[in-house]
Amino acid sequence: MPKLEVLNVSGQKVSEIELNESVFGIEPNVPVMHEVVKNYLANQRQGTQSAKTRAEVSGGGRKPFRQKGTGNARQGSITAPHYIGGGVVFAPKPRSYRYSLPKKVRRLALKSAFSAKVMENEMIVLDELSLEAPKTKEMIAILNNIKVAGKKVLIVTEGVEKNVVSATSNLTGIKTTFVGEINVYDILNHDFFVVTKGAVEKFEEVYA
Repeated sequence: MPKLEVLNVSGQKVSEIELNESVFGIEPNVPVMHEVVKNYLANQRQGTQSAKTRAEVSGGGRKPFRQKGTGNARQGSITAPHYIGGGVVFAPKPRSYRYSLPKKVRRLALKSAFSAKVMENEMIVLDELSLEAPKTKEMIAILNNIKVAGKKVLIVTEGVEKNVVSATSNLTGIKTTFVGEINVYDILNHDFFVVTKGAVEKFEEVYA
């Protein structure tokens, strides 16, 4: 079973934790992680792009000029795509890009992302993380103590820690979430995965 040090907010080792091998020690499945990230990004798309077809642009009530005798190519309407102000061919319309993946695929991708961070020594476990007040200065000190300052960091707590979220909200490259909202894209998109001991236990309870 993989083992990690458990640090306090001062960056000092306080204990060790044995991670569940079925959650944090599997061989990362790269194709599955890629598929889940692609699905996540597709589901984030708003799909509000829109343009008018030739049936929707204004004008076109009559023929622009007579059929014969002008020397020009025959034209039926100024709404044709090759006219300035004409319609767009195959114009994009509002649509949903959302699609779903099987639950087993999503679980495997998440466990693969966890395991990849452990293998690359990019996972840091804290004994606990809470702030009495939402002070960014205190959060910066914690990040310096655990030696991840200046990096892209995903911080995961067991539940919603409002003060931690507020303290990190204006720090570039730092994102805070909790167990119920974790996703593969965020894990892979950050340099370090900082997670509380309680959150690790929750992950093992849910995904083992």
